Amino acid sequence: MSTSPQNPGYPMRRTGTCPFDPAPGLRELQRDEPLAKVTLWDGTTAWAVTRYDDQRALLAHPRISSDASRPGYPHISAATRQVVTTTPGIGQMDDPEHARLRRMLTGTFTVRRIERLRPAVQQIVHGLIDEMLAGPAPADLVNAFALAVPSLVICELLGVPYVDHEFFQRNSKIIVRRDRTPEDTVRAQRALLDYLGALIAEKTADPADDLLSALAVEQVATGAMSTEQLATIGMMLLVAGHETTTNMISLGTLALLRDPDQLALLKAAEEPGEIATAVEELLRYLSVVQAGLRRIARNDFELAGQIIRAGEAIVVPTELGNRDQRRFPDPDRLDLERDVRGHLAFGFGVHQCLGQSLARLELQVTYTTLFRRIPTLRLAVDPASLSFAHEQFIYGPHELPVAW
Repeated sequence: MSTSPQNPGYPMRRTGTCPFDPAPGLRELQRDEPLAKVTLWDGTTAWAVTRYDDQRALLAHPRISSDASRPGYPHISAATRQVVTTTPGIGQMDDPEHARLRRMLTGTFTVRRIERLRPAVQQIVHGLIDEMLAGPAPADLVNAFALAVPSLVICELLGVPYVDHEFFQRNSKIIVRRDRTPEDTVRAQRALLDYLGALIAEKTADPADDLLSALAVEQVATGAMSTEQLATIGMMLLVAGHETTTNMISLGTLALLRDPDQLALLKAAEEPGEIATAVEELLRYLSVVQAGLRRIARNDFELAGQIIRAGEAIVVPTELGNRDQRRFPDPDRLDLERDVRGHLAFGFGVHQCLGQSLARLELQVTYTTLFRRIPTLRLAVDPASLSFAHEQFIYGPHELPVAW
């Protein structure tokens, strides 16, 4: 594809007056046209799909591909291009291989099975709040709470020793940044793969009651999958299992602290359905995935009156779809009583987030328990002084100092 100096760069920085809103430049694209050409980091161009209905149609379209090895695929950065072309994850594959690997995991992440984890997640959250209350105030909610909750949960689910959390959190942070060199990112990925490979070898010989052990016995011990392949799946689950939820917990807490009326609604919520509805609205409103879902056209097809040609790159900024007033009236207002069924925070189509039930459970427990246990929780600094992770694929505050 040709490049053009008139095409805006993508992704765009969230530089508006509200830290929760999509980038102003993206909102301009959404206002002006449903499809717009944008320029990526390497000078190539991609179609940006700006509106909710078109995003859903595109993500479910049979003529698009998620295969990151296809020429012209819109990689997020030079580092991610190096990583996903050498060790692609499930999200960078097409069916039937994508479907085969996903089927191995879906049983673990059904709503019913995840719901069984609620008492364990509740215990983890209570324990971390106890530790935070016993420590100094102000405290950084990101490191004291938001990062620890999903890390402990995903470690328990996978069978990864939490004692190693500093190691995998440090390397995960490198992997989700757009501004690291390919060498840095590959080194971090290799460290995690080697670590998980050694762990899987142990579990193959002496399995425990966890997901990696089950897959080691079913897949590696039978020769259906190599240790490296399972380590790649484990890395995807480990990184995705704590980075997104960490940022949702911290950014959602900030949003609630800055909106006392909505916080009061959450505190008053008693029924599970009310709490679930509130979490769905926070997912829609915040949309922490900020580099867009990436696809490439397999064949020519039409979308929103425009012919997209085979081999053309496509980006789907779901934060725009979730703020589309055609689908969500008054979309820039946080409304915890809003019906937001069908939001795109977890994507759509065959690649919809595998761990969405786990994320929902963690958020339902953390938001409600945090504000019930610490009803006087407040931001300990001027909101204008907070810094945010513009350099990451996942958006949220670097730190969130709180007091009570």
